[in-house]
Parts: sequence; structure tokens; C-alpha cells
Amino acid sequence: MKNQDMRRQIAHTAARLLAEDGSLDYGSAKRKAARQLGAPDSGSLPDNQQIEEALRSYQALYLADETRSQLALLRQTAIEYMENLAAFDPHLTGSVLNGTAGPHADINLQLFTDDQKEVEFHLMRLNRPYQTGEMRPNDATGRSYPRFLIDDARAPVDLVVYPAAELRNMKRLQADGNPRRLRLPQVRTLV
Repeated sequence: MKNQDMRRQIAHTAARLLAEDGSLDYGSAKRKAARQLGAPDSGSLPDNQQIEEALRSYQALYLADETRSQLALLRQTAIEYMENLAAFDPHLTGSVLNGTAGPHADINLQLFTDDQKEVEFHLMRLNRPYQTGEMRPNDATGRSYPRFLIDDARAPVDLVVYPAAELRNMKRLQADGNPRRLRLPQVRTLV
């Protein structure tokens, strides 16, 4: 089987896995799909953009109504949190932004503030259960950022807090030209 054909099969199998099992990320889904298909080497793995396109196709074919209503709920929930966290310059990112969110999706928000401790004080005042942790970027520079996972019955809300100046250094667009993150006014136009 040609490398392109195998890559396409892995992308579609990974998309099915992602749609059915919300606990996987793109990397894990690719590797699991490759194992299931007996892919001979990692050179056959599709990139994340191919996985996302296959996931959109899968959702349109098998889960259109469910995906549409779930995405609307997740985006409305994201707007509520963004309004509540407006003092910390919230940005929506991830599957809720790009439209591939399924029933197991988290709402991913990036906050940009120079008063990172105030975020936790604000969360305490919300009186919703949350867990704390840290997020380490894949670039292996040794940096880490505060992370909060809010336990909301509609969907978990994953917050990562960055210094305000960090926004200038982050990539604005994905490989396909779509934005990596949006502020509240732009998110409102998606609903």
C-alpha cells in the first residue's frame, strides 16, 4: 500500500477513535490507528491537519446533528467563562474553536495577565470545584504555566495562564490559515 493511502487510512481511523473516545489526543489517536492498521513505520503518520479534516468528515457523516448541538452548547459555555474572566484577556482555542469538539471535549481557554495569582483568587470566588496544575510547552525550554481545570457539568474548562507579553510571541494562525485563538467578540460571532 502506498504511503499516501496508508496516511489517509490512519487519518480516518484516528478520526473515528477521536470521535468515539474523547480521552485521546491527536498524537495518541494516530499511533493507535497505525497499530490497528499494521502501519510499517512512523513515516506513514498523517499530520494534525489531515486528522482534523478526517474528523470533520466523520462528524459530518455520522454525527452531524449531535456535533452541531454539542458545539453550540460548548461555545455558549465558553462565552460565559470568557465574560466572567474578561479581566484576564481570555482566548478560546482547541476543538471548540475549530469546530471539531465532540461529546467528550474540554473547553480550552488561554488567559493573558501579569497578575497570575489573581486568576486563582477569582476562581475561588466562583465557588466551582477546580484542580490546579501546570502546562509545559512541547518546545522543551523548561517553562511552565499555571493551569486550572474547572469541573463544570456541561464540560470541563481547561485554563492556562500566560504572562500578558507572551501573546505577542505566539503564533496567530494554524498551518491551514485558521486562527489558533480568538477573543470574546470573535467567539460571539461563532454562536
